[in-house]
Amino acid sequence: MLAYIVKRLLLAIPVVAAVALVCFLLVHIAPGDPLVSVLPPDASQELAEQMRRTYGFDRPLPVQFGIWVWKALHGDLGTSIATGRSVTEEVSRAVVNTLRLAVFASLIGFVFGLLFGILAGYFRDSWIDRVVTTISIAGVSTPHYWLGMVLVIVFSVILGWLPAVGAGPGGWAWDWAHIQHLILPAVTMSVIPMGIVSRTVRALVGDLLSQEFVLALRSKGLSETRVFRHVLKNAAPTAIAVMGLQLGYLLGGSILIETVFSWPGTGFLLNSAIFQRDLPLLQGTILVLALFFVVLNLLVDVLQAAIDPRIKRA
Repeated sequence: MLAYIVKRLLLAIPVVAAVALVCFLLVHIAPGDPLVSVLPPDASQELAEQMRRTYGFDRPLPVQFGIWVWKALHGDLGTSIATGRSVTEEVSRAVVNTLRLAVFASLIGFVFGLLFGILAGYFRDSWIDRVVTTISIAGVSTPHYWLGMVLVIVFSVILGWLPAVGAGPGGWAWDWAHIQHLILPAVTMSVIPMGIVSRTVRALVGDLLSQEFVLALRSKGLSETRVFRHVLKNAAPTAIAVMGLQLGYLLGGSILIETVFSWPGTGFLLNSAIFQRDLPLLQGTILVLALFFVVLNLLVDVLQAAIDPRIKRA
């Protein structure tokens, strides 16, 4: 198992290097001058050149990339052009809020997705299966931002039960004043992973129940509870892989949801950096989100190998 983990870690190193290169290049090939947002309209050419030297934009791209990677390895992602604050501090605060939202949404999506998928798989082609399939397809097909606005209209504007925007007063605390700000964006984010997980688990459970080993277990007189445990154990590796990917998508794809609910996470920060053309902030946010995705994939691989010995042997 240790050799497998070391191998996966070594394979992750070139992936991280490629991710850093792509993040850097994608931001720099975008049109426009990043200093436009901070320079006054009547700024002189001398001031513009001084600002470019300050932020290192006057150097060749390979040199800029090397300096950026070296500083990033030491925890320095640069300084925000728009705010003048450290990008590392800005991203750190936003990442904590995004993780809080993504984990809460994942719990909702994964729990209901597993429950619906198991029910649909065990009662395949029944009315339960048709209801779960309808809910899953609707969840995957519904746009995040549209659902978020509908929930705000219903539960915030009409009913007045939950707040529409923000993360609560002051710093975060696990009390009702803050948790109620988390409910609507978390429910909105959980709909798509719930649909994907339920459809995946339904297919896995339905396929496993038709295999010969399940018939053999039942013929030996095992209870349905013990048969259910064997089915879950065989379905777990694929289900974990799907859930790990969905958690990564929630971390990186929350920009629209956080913008709709004004949730101070990486998505909201990324949206602000895009419109302000804040290159250091944009690069730092994209890099951190991409690294989270790589780390999640690595953890899922290791967890799959721990559950399924066939992966480790392969």
